[in-house]
This record gives sequence, structure tokens and C-alpha cells, in this order.
Amino acid sequence: MEGLGVGSVLLTGCDGGLGLGLLKGLLEQPSPPQHLFAACLDPQGKVGRALDRGHQPVPKPSCPLADVTDPNSIKAAVGKVQEQVGSAGLNLLINNISTTRRSTLATETAENMSLVYATNTIGPLQTSQAFLPLLKEAAEAEGQHEMSCSRAAIINISSILGSIEVAEAWEERQDICYRCSKAALNMLTKCLALEYGSSGILCVSVDPGRVTPPLERGTGPVTVEESVQGVLRLLAQLSATSNGTFWDWRGQRLPW
Repeated sequence: MEGLGVGSVLLTGCDGGLGLGLLKGLLEQPSPPQHLFAACLDPQGKVGRALDRGHQPVPKPSCPLADVTDPNSIKAAVGKVQEQVGSAGLNLLINNISTTRRSTLATETAENMSLVYATNTIGPLQTSQAFLPLLKEAAEAEGQHEMSCSRAAIINISSILGSIEVAEAWEERQDICYRCSKAALNMLTKCLALEYGSSGILCVSVDPGRVTPPLERGTGPVTVEESVQGVLRLLAQLSATSNGTFWDWRGQRLPW
């Protein structure tokens, strides 16, 4: 596999799970990003320890503190990224951060809905808005090249549980707040594609499989490693015809 060749990447939610897996996967690409920003809440935690053990002969990723529910934190992260990428802009933004509260339709609460929606939907919105100028710079810097993750793209890590048509695993886990937040995230992806597509920015939703958030220990059918390999393979293949669409880690297009 040729791998995903991209100059700069900002990945949110790197404190563990899929985010940390994607970070390692990007570092292990045949041509790792020149600039890799691991946005996390605890730079000295799992991300820092993993990078300290890094063996790849590539620049060490920057770990800007980024709380996607806090506009000031996002603004500070934009400044740190801009300092390093300069006029080249940011090629790829991966909105990976996600949270949930286990619930049923009978037990769901307004508090749960608000907390989960703030992270899973409003967070990616605010982050995409804040990094738009850098994404536009990257799209323009690449001239007339076709849309791709190597040029300029926003990837929203979603879930099949957010598919209204499929409504998968209802008997297994209702999780109303999570489902609704991911359905809203999918609509956000479509809106971003409609608005940013004319600037050459590719916008796509991706379901990584049941690894984020995890089910009970040992029950997820997809390992982090399998998901990461599949997601990165998919990102390398996305093009203009993929703008505003929904895919899974296997490279299969999903219904909204």
C-alpha cells in the first residue's frame, strides 16, 4: 500500500483509543506528515509517553492542548499550528474527539444530550470554523490539484449508530445522546461539504467501527489496529466524488 501522503495533519482526541492509534498510524506511514499535531487534553499522558518511545526518524508531533468545547482553547491551538505550517496551511483536519453517556430512551436526560452534543457535534463545528483559513491556504497552495486529503480536507469521525436509515444495534445499545450527536455530525459534514467544497476542501464522515467509544471490554469486533489501517487506507483514496459522503473503515459507502 502506497499510504497516505499529506504534509500537515491535525488530529483531535489523541489521549487514547482510536485517536492515539491514528496518531501512531500516521507516524508509521511510508511518508509521514511533515507536521503532525496531536491535539489532546493531557500532552504528558499517553500521547507524550507514546511519542517519547517513538522510533520513527520523523519530526516529533506537536501536542497542543485543545478542548474542543472551549473556543479559546481552539483559538490557541490554531495559533500554534499556524506558527509551524506558515503559508502552506493545514492539509488535513481529523475531528476524532468523541464521548458518550450510556442510556436508553426512557433514561436519557437533557444534561446527557447537552454534554455529548457539545463534544461530538459542536466541537467539530467550532474546530472546523477556526481552522478554515489554514485549510483554505493549503487548498490554494496546492494549485489546481484534485480534491484529496493530501490537498485540504476535514474528516469527521462519526459512527454507523448515527445513520438514520440503518439505525444499527438498537437492541444492543440505544444510547440516544450518542446516536443523535453523530446523526447531527453527519449533517454537519454535509453542510461543510456544500460550503467549503468550492474552496477545494474535501469533507467526509467516517465510521471507524466499534472501537470509539468502546463497548464492554472484549466485545468490539474491530481492533484499533484494524480500524486505523482501514481508515488511513480510505483517506488515501478519497476524491472529489467523495465530498459530502459517509464511509466505513472497510472502504464501504454508508447511507445517511
